[in-house]
Amino acid sequence: MKPPRNTDSAPGEWYIDTACINCGASRHVAPGLIVERNDKSIFVRQPGTPEEQLAAWRAVFVCPTASVRSETKQLRPNAVIFPQQITSGVWRCGFNSRSSFGAHSYFASRADGNLLIDSPRYTAELVKWFDDAGGIAHILLSHRDDVADADKYARRFGARVWIHREDSSAAPYATDLLDDVSAPTIAAGVQAVPVPGHTRGSVVYLLDDRILCSGDSLAWSPREQDLVAFRDACWYSWAELTESLGKLAMYRFEWLLPGHGWLAHLPAKEMSARLVALVARMRNG
Repeated sequence: MKPPRNTDSAPGEWYIDTACINCGASRHVAPGLIVERNDKSIFVRQPGTPEEQLAAWRAVFVCPTASVRSETKQLRPNAVIFPQQITSGVWRCGFNSRSSFGAHSYFASRADGNLLIDSPRYTAELVKWFDDAGGIAHILLSHRDDVADADKYARRFGARVWIHREDSSAAPYATDLLDDVSAPTIAAGVQAVPVPGHTRGSVVYLLDDRILCSGDSLAWSPREQDLVAFRDACWYSWAELTESLGKLAMYRFEWLLPGHGWLAHLPAKEMSARLVALVARMRNG
C-alpha cells in the first residue's frame, strides 16, 4: 500500500506523499514547483507549461523514495529526463539512491575516459545512456555516504573506482585509494583534493579548473544566497572541515556541483572570495 498524499501539497494531479525524507533532490530539479514545508518537500503549485511538466517528471525520477506522484497516469514527455545536462560535458544523473539519502551524482564526458562522480541507483535506463556515451572509465567517490550502486556500475563498465583510504571500508571493491599526502591527478584535467571534515575521508574532485564536485563538503544556499557547509551533518570534525575549505580556496573553479544542497555557477574570483568568507564565518562560530 502506497503512502498517502501529503495534504500540504497544492490541490491537483501532482503531489508528494508522506514517505518523503526531505533530502531536497526534487526541489533542486523542480525549483518553484516543489518547496520545503514542515520538513517535507511539497508541490507548492501544479505544473503549467511543458517545461514545468518536464521538471515534475525529473522530480519523479530523482526522488529516492518514489514519493513524487500523480493522481492519474501521466504521459511521459518525449524528452530526455535524465541525465540532465548542467554545463558543457557534465550531466546530473538522477535516479538518486535512498542509501545516499538522495545525494546527486554526476557524469562527465572526457576524451580519455568518462567519469561518474558518486553513484546513482543502478538502472537499465542509465546503463544504456552511459553505454551510448562511451561507457565509464573512472568512478570517483567523494566519501563513504554516497557510494550507492557504484560497485554495479564498476562491474558493468570495467571502471576504476577511487575513494579515500579512510572511507574505503564503504567501497571494498575500490581499485585506487587516495590519501592526504598529495592531490593526485586522476586523468588529464581531473584532480582529487582531500577535504577531511564531513567524514575523515571526504574528497572533492576538480575538473579542468572549472567544475568542483564537492560531495557533502560544500554547497550553495538559495536562502542565504551564499556558499554553505553543513554543520549539523558533519560526521567527523567541523574544525577540520573549516581548515579543509580554507585550503580549497586556492583552487580555481566556477561551477559547484554538490551531492546535497544546490549547485552554483559564479565567476571563479567570486567563488573564491565567497569561500574565503565562508571559512571566516566558520572560524568565528
